[in-house]
Amino acid sequence: MLDNVVVKKSVENLADTAIITLPGAVCNRALQIEDKIGEGDKVCIRFGYNPEVEKLPEEFTGYVESIAVDNGSIRITCEDELYRFRANLENKVLPEVSVKQLLQHVINELGDFNFSCDYDFTYDTFTIYNMTGLDVLKKVQEETAANIYLQGNTLHIHPQYSQIDKKVIYDFEINVEKSDLVYKDANKRKLMVVVEGTDKQGKSIQVMRGVEGGDKISFKRESISDIQSLENFAEEILKAKWYSGYEGSITGWLIPYIIPTYAAEIRDADYPYKNGIYYVVSVETTFSQRGGVRKITLGKKIQDG
Repeated sequence: MLDNVVVKKSVENLADTAIITLPGAVCNRALQIEDKIGEGDKVCIRFGYNPEVEKLPEEFTGYVESIAVDNGSIRITCEDELYRFRANLENKVLPEVSVKQLLQHVINELGDFNFSCDYDFTYDTFTIYNMTGLDVLKKVQEETAANIYLQGNTLHIHPQYSQIDKKVIYDFEINVEKSDLVYKDANKRKLMVVVEGTDKQGKSIQVMRGVEGGDKISFKRESISDIQSLENFAEEILKAKWYSGYEGSITGWLIPYIIPTYAAEIRDADYPYKNGIYYVVSVETTFSQRGGVRKITLGKKIQDG
């Protein structure tokens, strides 16, 4: 009855998602699910190699976001607890508000969420007008470059690469099926990050971090006049982009279990100087009759191998 399941988790995309694909017909009869599954229904997905279901790892929990028919198949799109952040918020103007104060205000209104935030960033004014909780999270993520994600009922807001969970090992000779990794040397790369804001008198203010003469990445943050906040933002971007190590992804199997915020140690006997430990920013897991695979996207190298 199951064609496949694709679970996507990332510290950069706010919501974790799962797409369950079912056949449109079984035994030449259209599959009817409308009276069994509906939007907003709770979802729990487990799969793996253990024949005892209760011992399988929980790959995803959330809610049905939509159901659609696509090329003769039924696609059930699911979203994690962020689904509940789609609720409308009361209109409000919050002056001189930090990210922590702002999002604490949001979850207080939505209710039943825990909160973990160690990100320091201040808005001159933040206006909530015809916005959902999800709209606020999107705006904060766009303007801060923070990692914002849910784990269970806890909303996390952290500087990039600051929260590191468990470590797993990927060895090219043992458990890497394929790779599109590219190794880059920071000493041979010049990168400048430019962030522009607007002060309270409406004048443009600018901070720059990095080395001139190479690639330039520019951002505008017009609602921010705090120099320290702009500098922190520039440092976060530079830290994420400028390092010696791999960029790209590897594909393995369902074991080892891995999620974003884990550290992946990459081992290559042919090129030991490239070995290192990397922060995992996203994991896409696919399960079907052909088996299960995980595509792991690496972020910055956090330690040499």
